[in-house]
Amino acid sequence: MPAQNLPADGLTHVPKPGTLVVDTHRGQVAEFRGVAGPYWSLRPVCGGAEWDAEPAHVRPAEPIERLRAEVARANARARGELL
Repeated sequence: MPAQNLPADGLTHVPKPGTLVVDTHRGQVAEFRGVAGPYWSLRPVCGGAEWDAEPAHVRPAEPIERLRAEVARANARARGELL
Protein backbone atom coordinates (compact mmCIF):
# COMPACT_ATOMS: atom_id res chain seq x y z
CA MET A 1 0.00 0.00 0.00
CA PRO A 2 1.66 3.25 -1.11
CA ALA A 3 1.98 5.99 1.46
CA GLN A 4 0.20 8.37 -0.92
CA ASN A 5 -3.01 6.43 -0.29
CA LEU A 6 -3.10 7.34 3.40
CA PRO A 7 -4.82 10.50 4.65
CA ALA A 8 -2.99 13.06 6.74
CA ASP A 9 -5.52 12.91 9.61
CA GLY A 10 -3.92 9.96 11.36
CA LEU A 11 -5.79 7.09 9.70
CA THR A 12 -3.02 4.54 9.26
CA HIS A 13 -4.72 2.09 6.92
CA VAL A 14 -6.92 1.92 3.87
CA PRO A 15 -10.49 1.24 5.06
CA LYS A 16 -12.33 -1.96 4.15
CA PRO A 17 -14.85 -1.60 1.32
CA GLY A 18 -18.23 -0.54 2.70
CA THR A 19 -16.73 1.43 5.58
CA LEU A 20 -18.47 4.76 6.14
CA VAL A 21 -16.12 7.71 5.83
CA VAL A 22 -16.44 11.47 5.39
CA ASP A 23 -15.07 13.33 2.37
CA THR A 24 -14.18 16.59 4.11
CA HIS A 25 -13.74 18.37 0.78
CA ARG A 26 -17.40 17.69 -0.10
CA GLY A 27 -18.68 17.50 3.46
CA GLN A 28 -20.41 14.22 2.65
CA VAL A 29 -20.62 10.82 4.31
CA ALA A 30 -19.85 8.05 1.85
CA GLU A 31 -19.01 4.37 1.55
CA PHE A 32 -15.39 3.56 0.84
CA ARG A 33 -15.29 1.44 -2.34
CA GLY A 34 -11.58 0.99 -3.04
CA VAL A 35 -8.34 2.54 -4.23
CA ALA A 36 -8.10 4.01 -7.73
CA GLY A 37 -4.51 5.08 -8.36
CA PRO A 38 -3.66 7.89 -5.94
CA TYR A 39 -7.35 8.39 -5.05
CA TRP A 40 -9.97 6.60 -3.01
CA SER A 41 -13.30 5.72 -4.65
CA LEU A 42 -16.31 6.77 -2.59
CA ARG A 43 -20.03 6.25 -3.17
CA PRO A 44 -22.99 8.16 -1.69
CA VAL A 45 -24.67 6.21 1.09
CA CYS A 46 -28.13 6.48 -0.52
CA GLY A 47 -26.89 5.51 -3.97
CA GLY A 48 -25.53 7.42 -6.90
CA ALA A 49 -22.35 7.80 -8.86
CA GLU A 50 -18.99 7.09 -7.26
CA TRP A 51 -16.36 9.79 -7.10
CA ASP A 52 -12.64 9.89 -6.44
CA ALA A 53 -11.34 11.67 -3.35
CA GLU A 54 -7.86 12.50 -2.20
CA PRO A 55 -7.08 10.34 0.85
CA ALA A 56 -5.97 13.46 2.74
CA HIS A 57 -9.59 14.70 2.53
CA VAL A 58 -11.10 11.48 3.93
CA ARG A 59 -11.61 10.68 7.60
CA PRO A 60 -13.52 7.98 9.47
CA ALA A 61 -17.18 8.81 10.07
CA GLU A 62 -18.09 9.65 13.65
CA PRO A 63 -20.75 7.44 15.31
CA ILE A 64 -23.48 10.09 14.89
CA GLU A 65 -22.55 10.51 11.21
CA ARG A 66 -22.77 6.75 10.66
CA LEU A 67 -26.15 6.62 12.40
CA ARG A 68 -27.56 9.47 10.30
CA ALA A 69 -26.28 7.88 7.10
CA GLU A 70 -27.74 4.49 7.99
CA VAL A 71 -31.13 6.03 8.84
CA ALA A 72 -31.10 7.98 5.55
CA ARG A 73 -30.34 4.74 3.66
CA ALA A 74 -33.16 2.88 5.46
CA ASN A 75 -35.61 5.71 4.70
CA ALA A 76 -34.59 5.73 1.02
CA ARG A 77 -35.16 1.97 0.80
CA ALA A 78 -38.56 2.34 2.50
CA ARG A 79 -39.54 4.92 -0.13
CA GLY A 80 -38.52 2.46 -2.85
CA GLU A 81 -35.63 4.56 -4.12
CA LEU A 82 -32.89 2.76 -6.01
CA LEU A 83 -29.69 2.29 -4.04
